[in-house]
Amino acid sequence: MKTLRLIAGALLVITGVLHVVGYFQAPDDPASIGTLVFGFIYGTIGVLLFTKKLYPVYLGLILPLIGMTTVLIKFGFPALKSMMTLLLLIDVVVIVICAYLILKRKST
Repeated sequence: MKTLRLIAGALLVITGVLHVVGYFQAPDDPASIGTLVFGFIYGTIGVLLFTKKLYPVYLGLILPLIGMTTVLIKFGFPALKSMMTLLLLIDVVVIVICAYLILKRKST
């Protein structure tokens, strides 16, 4: 379980960096400020997942789910580009890992 938590943390740090890079690629786009905010949030949650506290696992489940849902509602599936698709796939992996960690913890 520790390995899964570290993988989720590393993926969130990576996606946080990718979100910040995405902001600097198009800083004049009004929607890019949300990308910057989510980048910092994802990076922070990713770092917190390296600790042994439980609340980052819940944040790692809830916030990527919110971000993924927001992107799909705002842009839809046809507008997915390669970078956005990569970020959504990382979100799905992190959500699955965090859900597994929460369910595994509750069953023991």
